[in-house]
Amino acid sequence: MFDSGMRSARMRHRFEYALAWILVRGIGMLPRRLARTLAIALAWLVFALHARLRRVGMRNLELAFPDKSKSERQKILRGTFTSLGRQLAEVCLFPSYTRENVSEVIVYDGFENFDHAQRRGRGVLYLTAHLGGWELSAFAHSLQGHPLRVVTRSLDNPYLEALIKHYRTMHGNTVVDKDNFVRGLLSAMKMGDTVGILMDTNITPPQGVFVDFFGTPACTASGLARIALRSHAAVVPGFTIWDAVLGKYRLCFEPAVNLIRTADEEADVVANTALFTRIIEDYVRRYPDQWLWVHRRWKSRPPGEKSLY
Repeated sequence: MFDSGMRSARMRHRFEYALAWILVRGIGMLPRRLARTLAIALAWLVFALHARLRRVGMRNLELAFPDKSKSERQKILRGTFTSLGRQLAEVCLFPSYTRENVSEVIVYDGFENFDHAQRRGRGVLYLTAHLGGWELSAFAHSLQGHPLRVVTRSLDNPYLEALIKHYRTMHGNTVVDKDNFVRGLLSAMKMGDTVGILMDTNITPPQGVFVDFFGTPACTASGLARIALRSHAAVVPGFTIWDAVLGKYRLCFEPAVNLIRTADEEADVVANTALFTRIIEDYVRRYPDQWLWVHRRWKSRPPGEKSLY
């Protein structure tokens, strides 16, 4: 029975991989405008068919924006799927982008902030979120000669994991699994490398601490704060935002964060984690229709609190 289950899982994984490969290759062969149109249409189809994602998204928006009307929240949620579709097209088109033509898709805004932090030589912790074109940011940054290590969680499907890893690492990026988070970051900081960290997902204690996100406590990864305090690496916020006026993405780098340092290290970890979360929240408030509202960000609750979902 066990062997049968293993074979069934392998067959399912291979089928999922085959569909993904056909989708990625098919969209990647289209002109950019048509690729985006098709990918956005597919994302809208998922929005229409996936009731659970809609429920999660609307609940998150209710928590974050209690003063907005239901129709306003629905508009934001539809925008989220448009944003996801647009990014899907860009990922599929990765093989066609070069250092010479990538500026047709994404441009820097505040690159001097990253450059200054990197020149310090103590490593850069690239603070980011599932906002806009987060996959495009790491890809384009490496294409411009600035490869980084990206902290990710491995997919359950090893074939899909290999496909996504291939696209992410085309131009020198490397992947750090979340299971080796601390070791990978300490090693990278010692070598003066840059590590990209998506810090806006739900974490379970004790890996995370509870800090406010849109006024509601959210369990948030504290590893970035710990590494930054110990290594003196620069924490540089960077977010890749779709700019409808430009018709392309902007990779926005903010100045390095001034860390909170007192005699209480544990208190500093919580305070800086809260500071990083406020930076993310500020960007999400400015571009609400580009954030991943369908993730159960407030799933973990402090002891004694009931589920919000």
